[in-house]
Amino acid sequence: MVKQQKKGGKRLVTVYWSLVGATSAVILSLQPVFADTIWDRFSKIMKDVYGQVVGISTIVAVTVAAIALVVRMVSRNQRAVDEATAWLKRIVITWIILNSLGFIVAYLRPLIDGGKYNG
Repeated sequence: MVKQQKKGGKRLVTVYWSLVGATSAVILSLQPVFADTIWDRFSKIMKDVYGQVVGISTIVAVTVAAIALVVRMVSRNQRAVDEATAWLKRIVITWIILNSLGFIVAYLRPLIDGGKYNG
């Protein structure tokens, strides 16, 4: 009877460690699937925020540029026309800079990957 308990206990220990090993293998094989570091998450958030900023800035730039053009065409005051022209220049330059930031980051990221310059 004692031999049967020892044999059954060994079998139980063997089954336990087999399950631990199988579970560990499954966890290790699934880790790359669920791997999402803080930098990956931050990158996704920043891409989303940048997309929203570009969308809003385009709408605002078009609206303010339209107002500046109307002021420029309708106004009889030379000072108002000059200020509207200056505002148009500022709007266009700012809009170009905001929209080109995404291109610059997308172009420079492969060059500087992981802090190592590959060029």
